[in-house]
Amino acid sequence: MADAKDLMARYCDGDASAFRELYALVAPRLYGYLVKMARQRALADDLLQQTFMKVHRARGAYIRGADPVPWIYSIAHRTFLDEARKHKRAVVRVGEGEELPEVKADLRGDSDDRRDEPRADPELVQAALAALAELPEQQREAVVLTKLHGKSVAEAAEIAGTTVGAMKVRAHRGYEALRRLLAAAPPEVKPKAAGGTK
Repeated sequence: MADAKDLMARYCDGDASAFRELYALVAPRLYGYLVKMARQRALADDLLQQTFMKVHRARGAYIRGADPVPWIYSIAHRTFLDEARKHKRAVVRVGEGEELPEVKADLRGDSDDRRDEPRADPELVQAALAALAELPEQQREAVVLTKLHGKSVAEAAEIAGTTVGAMKVRAHRGYEALRRLLAAAPPEVKPKAAGGTK
């Protein structure tokens, strides 16, 4: 399988099949990022399509040889922010007793690369998602990028258009806020201690 740099270079040279391969490579994780930021699958679908339209229009600005994935994430991030500003809301808040059906499937571990991993406790996942929704947007984004999407702090900073130092601060504050929120959760949804038994 070709890597993202090769695919982007071929796409810039007019190879339509390279775009399809690039989309197949990047879209699933990018969609997961957009779902976690927008908190609505329909909106994430729209944002994903807008992002790739912008990638298509901006392909002339792509720097050959650079990893296109952070560049594409940056475009998705700006697209999300534009949409949030347009609707004067950044996230759908989760109230007590509300469900998050739009993100459940994404976190069950059903994707090909997670089939062998143990499935998370649904109540704990629900509590973590509710806590994540309570974070300020910049902290939520830092946690999503670094913890849920496995980006390095440098990659997350590039995607968010900020400095590495600022991203470290946002991520640290986000982790601490999540710990406090989860510590305040009812005992049945708190994470079990390492080595404990069910």
